[in-house]
Amino acid sequence: MRPDAGNGPLPARTSIKVQTVRYVEVAVGLPVQTTFHYSVPKQLQEQAAVGKRVRIPFRNRQLIGYIVGVVGRPEGFSVKPILEVLDQDPILGPDLVELTRWIGKKYLAGWGETIEAALPGPIRKGRLMMKSRSPEPAVEVSPSSPLPLNAEQKQALDSILAAVNRREHRVFLLHGVTGSGKTEVYLQAIQEILSQGKTSIVLVPEISLTPQTIERFQARFGAKTVAVLHSAMLESQRLQEWHRIRLGEAHVVVGARSAVFAPVQSLGLVVIDEEHEPSYKQEDAPRYHAREVAITRAKAFQAPVILGSATPAIETYYQATQRRIELLPLRSRIEEVPLPQVEIVDMRQEFGRGSRGKIFSRQLEETLAQTLTSRQQAILFLNRRGFSPFIHCRGCGQILRCKSCQVTLTYHMDTRSMVCHTCHSEQPAPEICPKCRSEYIRFQGIGTQRVESELARLFPQASIARMDTDSMKARGSHAKLLSAFRRHEIDVLVGTQMVAKGLDFPRVTLVGVISADTALNLPDFRSAERTFNLLTQVAGRAGRGALPGKVILQTYTPHHYGIVAAGRHDYLAFYQQEIEARRQCGLPPFTHLVQLTVRSLGENKALEYAKKIAQTLRRCLLSEVQILGPSPAPVHRVRRNYLWQLLLKSPEEVHLKEPLAAALREVSASRGCRLAIDVDPL
Repeated sequence: MRPDAGNGPLPARTSIKVQTVRYVEVAVGLPVQTTFHYSVPKQLQEQAAVGKRVRIPFRNRQLIGYIVGVVGRPEGFSVKPILEVLDQDPILGPDLVELTRWIGKKYLAGWGETIEAALPGPIRKGRLMMKSRSPEPAVEVSPSSPLPLNAEQKQALDSILAAVNRREHRVFLLHGVTGSGKTEVYLQAIQEILSQGKTSIVLVPEISLTPQTIERFQARFGAKTVAVLHSAMLESQRLQEWHRIRLGEAHVVVGARSAVFAPVQSLGLVVIDEEHEPSYKQEDAPRYHAREVAITRAKAFQAPVILGSATPAIETYYQATQRRIELLPLRSRIEEVPLPQVEIVDMRQEFGRGSRGKIFSRQLEETLAQTLTSRQQAILFLNRRGFSPFIHCRGCGQILRCKSCQVTLTYHMDTRSMVCHTCHSEQPAPEICPKCRSEYIRFQGIGTQRVESELARLFPQASIARMDTDSMKARGSHAKLLSAFRRHEIDVLVGTQMVAKGLDFPRVTLVGVISADTALNLPDFRSAERTFNLLTQVAGRAGRGALPGKVILQTYTPHHYGIVAAGRHDYLAFYQQEIEARRQCGLPPFTHLVQLTVRSLGENKALEYAKKIAQTLRRCLLSEVQILGPSPAPVHRVRRNYLWQLLLKSPEEVHLKEPLAAALREVSASRGCRLAIDVDPL
């Protein structure tokens, strides 16, 4: 039977050899939290082993499953035989088998779903091992040598290496202001890991960060030593890198969230850069958080973990204050380069000066002109893509919304179309109102395309580029644009959160934030934290070289504590106000949350099923668990489906997980309804 995953450390990696296997436990990539038993035909008994893929009969079809255990003869029922063993050697080592089991239990997901999240697409689809071929040509990079460390960097590195040398699993929070040299600490720690014959995993939150990060790691360790895993790669490239890692040809893995599952051997260190980033949370099942998975995986190898950030997640910094993880502060920039001066511009006053409809304040426009005259570079940040975020008729008041989702349509000037940023549907922009047939259609609000257009009008001599998901669709476009920006072929870079973190360009002396309030009014208790993080991170792109930097934040709420603290580069002041608000409201880290979302094409059907689940939970769960809802989701309709939510709160995690799983087993499925479970939702 399926063993108890527990929440303790995973066993160290060992080899598993099974000479004769008659019955196996198989996980399948379906949203079920059970495994299935199969018999092994005599001719396959020496081939079957834990970690291998098998082809199995499942109801009236065939599926690919994963052997996760060897079992005795099942009592009281007959079992079907497996049809084929697909692998000569296990594709999952014992540590990944155990890790995926732990994830399934912690995040209430299917074990098979979790295994498939850990594998490249071709492997999930049943492809046999790829034939060897010539590797992709490596990008030429100039070798780099270790840089001298200041006192704080050296103290941080010494603490990390002490844990490495003692084979001690410890979690470190490397809390350093932007430009304080966190990456150099990572590089020198990894150098020690390599000298001991071990491997390292480095996670970065954004694909846009990978080109610059890869370049730094390849320059230090060589292209053959570094493997890369992220979603923008061709499947064949990812599979090739996966095999290099599995065969021990690459010893440093750099990648986005799913790289936490890289099939490394002898793991010696895990680094999570910008650990606060929401992109480390998987949005689809299994809804794991890469930070928690990385810590658990490292524990199996008695390896340390470095969480790096200038703006740590509130939960992470709270753990440091409770001494559950070790805080390593880097309080100043390298070579004592000063942090950029920040000017907060009250746009209410700009509005009073007759600047209605203007994108740029007087201060930003004048400073940008000076920057261009001085042959320096600027970054303008707005976390809203498109040209205009909503379209409305001034005649009848109609706001144009997506027919499938309950969200406003965004006007994109380059394609002259209206786009839903939820379901990605697209339709031509109207010339007259579809409701009242008047010509009073207006495109309202500001997106990155409009900022780019206005810049071109004000500064026709400047070279301007835009970096958002619309402009970065082509493969390799991130690396090409950033390379051009580094060569100063671009004067002004306009972008969304892609430009807010991790980028290091010494000629950037001005950062302008078009609207600091974009996230503040969202129905999310983390809105202040996300605003502070983004503003602090994007401000940190300025003045990283010899030239001093300046940041201009445009806002309609200049006295909000998140904006004031970002203007002062003062994380601790923000944390103290935010943690007290969380304490008073009973929010994380003082409570644990689980969000249940019911989705159906019928609104009443979704509501009734949500009510049924709520009744069962109120009967089965302990009184310590608070059950809120059902209530409509903030975006109530997505892709023609209606969404209703329940939120569970408990001060103790133990009151939630297993009791919830048991309670949900009592709720029968409802035809046409789907239930999504999100543990520790963001």
